[in-house]
Amino acid sequence: MASSAPPFERRIVTALASLYAFRMLGLFMVLPVLSLYGAQYTGASAALLGLALGAYGCSQALLQIPFGVLSDKIGRKPVIVAGLLIFIAGSVIAALADSIWGLIIGRLLQGGGAIASAVMALVTDLTADENRTKAMASIGASIGVSFAVALVLGPALAGLGGVSLIFWVTAGLGLVGIYVILYRVPTVAPSKKRRRESGAVPQLLWQTLRNRELLRLDAGIFALHFVLMASFVVVPLVLGGPLAIAPSHHWLVYLPILAGSFIAMLPLIIIAEKRRKMKPVFLLAIGLLAAALLWLMLVPEGLAWWLAGLFAFFMAFNLLEATLPSLVSKLAPAGAKGTATGIYSTAQFLGAFCGGASGGILYQAGGAAAVLGLCALVVALWWGLARAMVPPRYLASLLFPLGGRDPEQVEQRLAGIEGVAEVLIVPAEDMVYLKVDASRVNRAEINQLLQQ
Repeated sequence: MASSAPPFERRIVTALASLYAFRMLGLFMVLPVLSLYGAQYTGASAALLGLALGAYGCSQALLQIPFGVLSDKIGRKPVIVAGLLIFIAGSVIAALADSIWGLIIGRLLQGGGAIASAVMALVTDLTADENRTKAMASIGASIGVSFAVALVLGPALAGLGGVSLIFWVTAGLGLVGIYVILYRVPTVAPSKKRRRESGAVPQLLWQTLRNRELLRLDAGIFALHFVLMASFVVVPLVLGGPLAIAPSHHWLVYLPILAGSFIAMLPLIIIAEKRRKMKPVFLLAIGLLAAALLWLMLVPEGLAWWLAGLFAFFMAFNLLEATLPSLVSKLAPAGAKGTATGIYSTAQFLGAFCGGASGGILYQAGGAAAVLGLCALVVALWWGLARAMVPPRYLASLLFPLGGRDPEQVEQRLAGIEGVAEVLIVPAEDMVYLKVDASRVNRAEINQLLQQ
């Protein structure tokens, strides 16, 4: 978080970001190794290994919004601890599994510990309104870091002790997460306030699902994680097969490519945000992803060719993974950000499940080229869908307590302030939600209204 945030809040956000990162690290570490080591499981096939790879996405998608709603009723910590215990149980089952179905059950349970919404709601409970966006961004960044670390650490651990070692380490990370939530994060009473910006509100689900622009982004994150999971059915096998790189050394391929692609995408992020060129950069990234997949499908199986294709793939993936949440935040109506994000995350996990399952089936039927060709087709269809998107307005979200003021009078006064684009007042929550143009809004006028 920014240095302007109180030390108390910085410690809380650091703790929650580490908890989130530990869990995602455990889910991602198996990604670059399962295809390589899967033959050790009784009954394993390419189709079932793909299902095991993406299985966590199915249970995660089904349970993350219900877990968030449950945390409103019984409290954040009980839900988070229960979710981590389910996650640990799944990791232990997967570590002990000697059959493919045992592995699939373990992965389903790992995803069943769906604590994302509850963690975000806890961030809302424990941070001030003005610091919340930065807190959420810190947790979002922790997910990106955990993904990069997982691609490097997974092959190294598998080289030392096989896939089971990865799952034992994952169970250990879950225990660390329980320690963090119990002893490093304060307990708060269940609250129904401020949930609209941090978690899904059931009453808003249908309204948000009818928003065409948000649906484009939901389809986009589905496609992106479909492609990620399907591709990783294939990529480790090509690196370990035709390219003859020892599985324990795959991290030596991923580390420089991930670092270089991250640096390469930063100028495009700056152009998108600072120069307000989000849509052109977004379409460019989707096009680059499709081109990278076609390149990997068509080029000879030489190391230099594949390294170039993987660099373009990860550059596009990192760019899209960073811009999609920003677009959701910009396009979500006032007071609906949490619901829009909940639906978006559900689409993401469904994409992971469908990508893993489809990639495994298609690899078994037609090989690596068939999987990469399907991925390129999915991304091409996404580009056509995204091309019609409305360029986003560069609006920031603000919220503050209504504090017993007259709702109609407050709405009328806020609507008249320059730079205020949307006003939503929810008397039942005692909250006012705004979408404002940060470059034009008169914050002094808003502060004056708060002080009255």
